[in-house]
Amino acid sequence: MNPYTIFADIVAGRAPASRVYEDDDVLAFMDIRPFTPGHLLVIPKIPARSLAELDPALGAKLFTVGQRLAAALRDSEVACDGVNLFLADGIAAGQEVFHVHLHVIPRTAGDGFGLRGRPTSPPRADLDYLANSIRAALNHG
Repeated sequence: MNPYTIFADIVAGRAPASRVYEDDDVLAFMDIRPFTPGHLLVIPKIPARSLAELDPALGAKLFTVGQRLAAALRDSEVACDGVNLFLADGIAAGQEVFHVHLHVIPRTAGDGFGLRGRPTSPPRADLDYLANSIRAALNHG
């Protein structure tokens, strides 16, 4: 599997990025195709194609940095009213760059961005069945 992505070039300084935050483990920068103004990406510096490949401590750090960035977005010129944190894991989830990345998306009323799915109301028995299956998988993993 080729570990190369544009994010690897950004981490290495070979590709431009409007950097917002950086430490030894993660980098945050402006998304070049933002859903809303101020849309940020937070990535681990060590590439992981999926959540399954990502060290859990590093995954936690992505969200810790995302939380700090959300507060900064509210206090900055972006002045958003809310923030979505979004991470797509896999093609079916909408992942396009195969280097784990957390989207930090500032939100304002009427910005046009949002989830467009159709929620369902399954019977409790179906929810219990899937909960048991997931719990069993956790216990074997």
